[in-house]
Amino acid sequence: MESRRGPLKSAVPSNVVSPVRRCSRTACGRPAVATLTYVYADSTAVLGPLATYAEPHCYDLCAEHSERLTAPRGWEVVRLADASGPARPSGDDLEALANAVREAARPQERAAEGGGTRRADPMEVARRGHLRVLRSPES
Repeated sequence: MESRRGPLKSAVPSNVVSPVRRCSRTACGRPAVATLTYVYADSTAVLGPLATYAEPHCYDLCAEHSERLTAPRGWEVVRLADASGPARPSGDDLEALANAVREAARPQERAAEGGGTRRADPMEVARRGHLRVLRSPES
């Protein structure tokens, strides 16, 4: 655009905006790889793969900042698996699966033994979300 004095110049130099989303942390210009959202009702911070598009109240983080993320005291951080690569089961996952298979096999063993008495169910000791801690009945 031109005026009578010549071409108009912007007070702020205009740079081409990069299509790559950047980390939301101050003074960090690295590319974002994860999106952080907060669930205030549950006191939970959810860190997952980079969202399809930027949304208000969500924060895009680079790899370094997403790895170092901590939550305020009393809050829980839920890290959703990145779908970019195949998830490998951890040792805890395999142990839990083995325990579940053993537990599922026990009622069949009791039925084969002909045991007419059934033991009392374990008692719930604690609960965290959908997980329960159970105490085995004392023998």
